[in-house]
Amino acid sequence: MEPLTAEQIEQFRIGRATRERKLAICGGTLHLDPPDRAEILVVFSADEDAMVAEHAQQALVSQSAESFVAALKREKALPALFHYCAHNLAEKPGIGEALVHNHACPAEDLVPVVRHLSTQNIQTLMEELDRVSGCPALAAALEHSTSVTLDQKKQLEELRGSAVDEAALAEGVAAAEPDKAKQQTLLQRLAKMTVSQRVQLALKGGSGERRSLIRDSNKVVQRAVLQSPRLTDREVESFAAMTNLSDEILRLIANNRNFRKNYLVIRSLMNNPKTPLDVTLHMLPLLNAQDLKMLITNKNVPETLRTTALKMHRQRTVKSGG
Repeated sequence: MEPLTAEQIEQFRIGRATRERKLAICGGTLHLDPPDRAEILVVFSADEDAMVAEHAQQALVSQSAESFVAALKREKALPALFHYCAHNLAEKPGIGEALVHNHACPAEDLVPVVRHLSTQNIQTLMEELDRVSGCPALAAALEHSTSVTLDQKKQLEELRGSAVDEAALAEGVAAAEPDKAKQQTLLQRLAKMTVSQRVQLALKGGSGERRSLIRDSNKVVQRAVLQSPRLTDREVESFAAMTNLSDEILRLIANNRNFRKNYLVIRSLMNNPKTPLDVTLHMLPLLNAQDLKMLITNKNVPETLRTTALKMHRQRTVKSGG
């Protein structure tokens, strides 16, 4: 078979080729790796040339599910591939998981796949709040899935809600924005939003909005703040020190590998009396000598943590010969 260059393959992926070349691909007389062939056939199946489209559609039937899964895993997979697989191959092994794990897949194309997803794949989606909160149809499909857990269902119900704890929002806005006029404007704006809208704002808004929404009474909104791609190290440091955040949110901060790379986050969590004891005990060895000594004298943290810190300090002293 005639070998193809990377440039030629890329041209096929965008539908640029003569009829003869397209038909040769449909007929298998031009060599392509299975993932490339599957993706290109999807493109050709919607070709303006009816003959090409028909041949491509016929050829697609004989392509293996593994070929489509491999194509879906690619970072630059085409939108047409997502759509085709979601609407034609959702029940095939590996298709749903590949769609879920490729962040480029539109939320709308996940809706037909939901009923075939495992509980683990649903959890993966639940942890990516942008797609779920931005697509009501996806959230609804997840909520009605037979694989959804009670905890996942509760989160989805929260996401669907419109309740607003104005007192909590007012506290957050006051802490985030010193200007009284701006406080009122932001508070009025937030009070009119649904939970899904506040999640979207937490993910895509500015630092003032994140500082306000981290105090939202809805845990889904708080989690969205921590998922924001705009979140800064300094913001995470301040969140880790907040004593009015729930232990669940502090645990999420502690369990995030990227956040833990920042020593100031660790130190703030260790000295925050609201951080769960099992979390602080686990992170205790990460403290340097000076901060360990300071923790021993911190009367705000649990006695068990201070006692354990004292023992660790003594052990380190003995090992260093001090």
